[in-house]
Amino acid sequence: MPRSVNAVASRRRRKKILKAARGYFGARSKVYTVAKNAVEKGLQYAYRDRKNKKRVFRRLWITRINAAARMNGMTYSTLMNGLKKAGSTLNRKVLADLAMNHPSSFKAIVDSVK
Repeated sequence: MPRSVNAVASRRRRKKILKAARGYFGARSKVYTVAKNAVEKGLQYAYRDRKNKKRVFRRLWITRINAAARMNGMTYSTLMNGLKKAGSTLNRKVLADLAMNHPSSFKAIVDSVK
């Protein structure tokens, strides 16, 4: 009796990897074993950088808030401490947006903390 191999499943598995490797350079998009390594590494980077993205944005928001606070005669740390004591629910994302796009509103917040 001949050996039975599940060609349908193995082809589907290979096609899935090669489809994910589309756009990669050279053998990384053509050769299955090379493409498999490239796709797995890409997925590792994607997982890691979904976490890093949050850190990067938080740093950007803090930088923007600090710059705007200093323009209004206050430091970032004193502003955040004052907001916490005042019981403000504004987060850093919203404060950074106000600092960039609505300076008058941000100035009003800073003045309320002072």
